[in-house]
Amino acid sequence: MMNIKPTKTKDDYKAAMARISELTNSDPDALPDNDFDELKVLTALVEAYENGHYKNEAKDPVIGH
Repeated sequence: MMNIKPTKTKDDYKAAMARISELTNSDPDALPDNDFDELKVLTALVEAYENGHYKNEAKDPVIGH
């Protein structure tokens, strides 16, 4: 299990993504509880980082922009 910390920098983000990749290379249903918990926390941290650093450029399908 990695030492989980806030995802504040691009390096933190890359490290979290690498660990998520490691954890998801096997069957998620076979993960021990502590690894599954780590995956859930890392996923939430990465999502928060992405929401704060990357704009969603998807167009609204109703109004076209």
